[in-house]
Amino acid sequence: MSVVRNMSTTKTKAAATSIASNTLLILLKIAAGIFTGSISLIAEAIHSTMDLAAAVIAYFSVRVSDKPADEQHPFGHGKFENISGVAEGLLIFIAAGIIIYEAILRLITGATLEFLEIGLGIMAVSIVVNILVSRYLLKVSRATDSLALEADARHLTTDIMTMVGVLIGLALVRLTGLTIFDPITAILVALLIMKTAFDITKKSFGGLIDVSLPKDEEEVILAVIKEHTSLLTGFHEVRTRKAGSQRFIDFHLMLPKNITLEEAHKMCDHLEEDLKSRLPNSNIIIHVEPCDVECGQCKISACSLRKNT
Repeated sequence: MSVVRNMSTTKTKAAATSIASNTLLILLKIAAGIFTGSISLIAEAIHSTMDLAAAVIAYFSVRVSDKPADEQHPFGHGKFENISGVAEGLLIFIAAGIIIYEAILRLITGATLEFLEIGLGIMAVSIVVNILVSRYLLKVSRATDSLALEADARHLTTDIMTMVGVLIGLALVRLTGLTIFDPITAILVALLIMKTAFDITKKSFGGLIDVSLPKDEEEVILAVIKEHTSLLTGFHEVRTRKAGSQRFIDFHLMLPKNITLEEAHKMCDHLEEDLKSRLPNSNIIIHVEPCDVECGQCKISACSLRKNT
């Protein structure tokens, strides 16, 4: 229980860090946009506002998703993280649409940019802050298997790429005097974040419709079961899904007819322990069936089961 509590605290702390950093970046970019008149900086401020909204969603979703199962939610609250991921993806799409709209207006009307050195400096600071925070979030998401924190980390990683693009665009304006580079950069930024929005939404939505675990994880499950083939007569109907950081696995296990209920129970416990050691946060249901082969005498003895389980 203490391990689960510590994991939950770590995830909440990481989400809170993301909120604080995004708030700081929004203030910096708004200030830079006002001083310089740059649409790409304003676009970045809008993007960071979406980041902040996404970070707030992630913060509350990890708090809810880590709650233990209850009467109303017997399978836990893991899907709250999937909902968070889908919401983040939609927010990024909205941000991209706003950026493209404003950039096209700027291309049509034109604008004069001033104090570009301030904008360049603020973007450089923002890039460093986002690199540090995104690496921290990704590290925590991997340690806790948090989909919400992973989505937030990927979101910030994309933000780094967009900020680098804005930095280059402002530098080109500063060197050439051609302000058209500013809205063009903003449009390229928007197209890039749309790709990230699609990836985040696709991955998160898969959990809501009970898509199977990744192929490599399903191969681990089959490998673990097959390691025990000397103690069982077969298995079938392996099903998997994931909700947040929680994996759900169930399958039918065929055991010899001549073993006791207690021996069958021990075999299932043994398999569950092996699976959970390879795939943490797994909820496993095993349906036991007697061997359906009428051979008269089972090749697997009850003694061998007792010895190995």
